[in-house]
Amino acid sequence: MDIAEVKRKLRNLKRLECALRNSGQLKNCPVLVWDSFFDLTEKGGQKAKKARYEPGELCAMSREEFRAVIDEYWAFVYGELFKEDIIQGRLFYDRDALIQLGLPFDADETAVKKRFRELAKIYHPDVGGDAVKFIELMTLYRRLIVG
Repeated sequence: MDIAEVKRKLRNLKRLECALRNSGQLKNCPVLVWDSFFDLTEKGGQKAKKARYEPGELCAMSREEFRAVIDEYWAFVYGELFKEDIIQGRLFYDRDALIQLGLPFDADETAVKKRFRELAKIYHPDVGGDAVKFIELMTLYRRLIVG
């Protein structure tokens, strides 16, 4: 894809999210999810924020990778949409904690446990790891699995 096509598709995504907001369905989310995902400013312009994906990065992706990014974006939008309606339990994970663990937004409990074990082997103080990072890891794990 070329840069113009990517920007056009991203603008359409933003319009759709704005339409959801204007319909009153995203009333509890103060900012656009789109703003945290995409940044259409040119390299010479001032960047006020760090977006997950920039147009140049998206142009270099295959169609499947680009589709995965869009799926991830919509999962976050619908996560905001249903945030208050879903009873938070073992099946609704904290997205920010998943990102900190380096897991995809749709990771299940098995993936969380597996990633925790991998990182625990690295950061556990008994094997020469960093105790502060291990405590942070434990806190994230408790947020996802226990709480």
